[in-house]
Amino acid sequence: MRRREFVTLVGGAAALPLAALAQQGERMRHIGLLLPARSADDPEFQTRIGAFLQGLALSGWTVGRNVQLEYRWAEV
Repeated sequence: MRRREFVTLVGGAAALPLAALAQQGERMRHIGLLLPARSADDPEFQTRIGAFLQGLALSGWTVGRNVQLEYRWAEV
């Protein structure tokens, strides 16, 4: 191995740990909600969803930043 190749190899290996320590973006989580109601306008379930969102916020989750919600409505 030539001297230049060795220096390049050692220099490149020294930079790898610095790249590994770079801060990664926060991963988006997905939560699926299947609600037994006829539509999204049901006032009872709107109250429940509001309480759920409040609980998420108290736990440090922000919709659109680190968590995404998917709503589905099932007819009963």
